[in-house]
Amino acid sequence: MYNRDSQLKAFDRLLTIMDELREQCPWDKKQTLQSLRHLTIEETYELGDAILDNDLQEVKKELGDLLLHIVFYAKIGSETNDFDIADVANSICEKLINRHPHIYSDVKVKDEVEVKQNWEKLKLKEGKTSVLEGVPKSLPALVKASRIQEKVAGVGFDWEEPHQVWEKVEEELKEFKEEVKNGNKKALEQEFGDVMFSLVNYARFININPENALEATNKKFTKRFQYLENKAKTLNKLLSEMTLAEMDVYWEEAKML
Repeated sequence: MYNRDSQLKAFDRLLTIMDELREQCPWDKKQTLQSLRHLTIEETYELGDAILDNDLQEVKKELGDLLLHIVFYAKIGSETNDFDIADVANSICEKLINRHPHIYSDVKVKDEVEVKQNWEKLKLKEGKTSVLEGVPKSLPALVKASRIQEKVAGVGFDWEEPHQVWEKVEEELKEFKEEVKNGNKKALEQEFGDVMFSLVNYARFININPENALEATNKKFTKRFQYLENKAKTLNKLLSEMTLAEMDVYWEEAKML
């Protein structure tokens, strides 16, 4: 069903349409790298939602939206003679080749852990002064914590066993509880951050993506709460008019769905 010729033809079609839109469409003509940025972030989150929902048709559509943005940025870059889509593609090709010496050279690795470690070492050789330079400042805090921990683990700064990480979680929880008693808001916030950071680290050790886990819980809670709201409507009641005991009955029903 899929072959290289049809893929290249489809990509060429997209490039042609992009050229036409940039030349003829009033909205597309006005766009800049800066004006597209927030739209790209939104499209990325929409793709993330589709992946979590395991809606493959929606994943396909959202990937198309993101691909359009990549082509759009490259088109703008070509207009200022800074880069075009070929430069973008060749840049990532060169990076992948350079960072996979176990594929394109004679380096030997035994597992994915060594691959990650080599990746971070190679980035430092490319001129980066810190392994953390590659973590975007604008990432959401939960995702950023996960990426920071992955990065430093890639150069050997890591715990040896999962139980050590869990002991750290318990230590941070104890410190957090102490600050709850003290009532110092600033210290309480710091300790809460430490608890979350250590939990994210433990999630990594037991192969759980904390962002995916939390978002799944968000979706689960939303679904159950909306069931509760719908039940209230069928009773011609407002949620604020129901007792917690009444709400709990329907909440338990929602959990069975």
